[in-house]
Amino acid sequence: MRSLLVGGALMALAVAPALAQVSDDVVKIGVLTDMTGVTADITGKGSVIAAELAVKEFGGTVLGKKIEIVFADHQHKPDLGTSIARQWMDVDKVDALVDIPNSAIALAVQGMAKEKKRIVMFSGAGTTALTNEQCSPYGFHWTYDTYAVSRGTASAVVKAGGTSWFMLASDYAFGHQLQKDATDVVEANGGKVLGAVRHPLNNPDFSSFLLRAQASGAKVIGIANAGGDTINTIKQAGEFGLVEQGQSLAALIFFLQDVHSLGLAATQGTYLTTASYWDTDDAARAWSKQFLERAGMMPSMLQAGTYGAVLHYLKAVRAAGTDDPDKVAAAMKAMPIEDAFTKRASIRADGRVLREMYLARVKKPADSKGPWDYFEIVRTIPPEDTVWPLSETRCAAAKP
Repeated sequence: MRSLLVGGALMALAVAPALAQVSDDVVKIGVLTDMTGVTADITGKGSVIAAELAVKEFGGTVLGKKIEIVFADHQHKPDLGTSIARQWMDVDKVDALVDIPNSAIALAVQGMAKEKKRIVMFSGAGTTALTNEQCSPYGFHWTYDTYAVSRGTASAVVKAGGTSWFMLASDYAFGHQLQKDATDVVEANGGKVLGAVRHPLNNPDFSSFLLRAQASGAKVIGIANAGGDTINTIKQAGEFGLVEQGQSLAALIFFLQDVHSLGLAATQGTYLTTASYWDTDDAARAWSKQFLERAGMMPSMLQAGTYGAVLHYLKAVRAAGTDDPDKVAAAMKAMPIEDAFTKRASIRADGRVLREMYLARVKKPADSKGPWDYFEIVRTIPPEDTVWPLSETRCAAAKP
């Protein structure tokens, strides 16, 4: 009996330090997102729900401590976004941040998180600078970047005969990078970019930009924006009859919710690159059913990415036995990524998640079996075809 008591005491002592390593007796995760703006449907409330579902799946606690999800709307304003992030880090003791649609805000938060040693996982932001010249040992680019989606979509369109392009891009960091990456892909595959124009974020009227695209004579209008701007661009292109007159539209980043808003008749045949889709297998369908019940829609790849990022972070905290950011970051990079949407993924030295992606095509109305049955998966794209080569990296910590 005495030996059993001693053994139990030693076990308690072994467990106690691990429990004591959770700062403030809570693991707090902040979803910094867009609740009301141009990307609200593809991030926003859905990203918060995704994070909450990750916590539920994990069990609600980690190392015996409560997991808390907080969220805020950055309204696509860099000053507001950085102010929220600073408040979370300095006052509210948030341990990790996630989502952050808007590349300008993401880059600002990346710098702040590096200085203050906070884990930050970007699902909504697309700029490759997050894992290149502005990389951080605490930053993880989770779901996609402009390099990945441009290589997947633009190369497919050029190979299908769309050899001349006009680029219509949003005028901020994300749009600039997407335009550049798509231009590089078009030219590398033998195509030409005949012109380009940039528009303000959350722009209501695209008529002047579309007329310039029409006048260029390009076979393809490359749409390098996101969310509501993509929807408005395609709607107004339809009103001008650009497709009927012989031009094609290539949405360089396109989401399930965009198709839902526009309808299959307007979007059928459109190629896109996505990191996830709700109907790929039983695990994705089961998780997405839970999400649908709470959000009223199927998840975008950004919302699915937020779920995966939060779940992996919590697994790393458990594996590290602490929420210390250096130890958690090391554990995140050491562990394989496995969740309802992600199989056999990993994180390389610059913080970029190496994952399979999908080239998808929007179904014809007659081929859809019901609501949200919008994508046909054309092929799986291996990670080496969608990530920036480390041999060309500008991330000092990741140079071979």
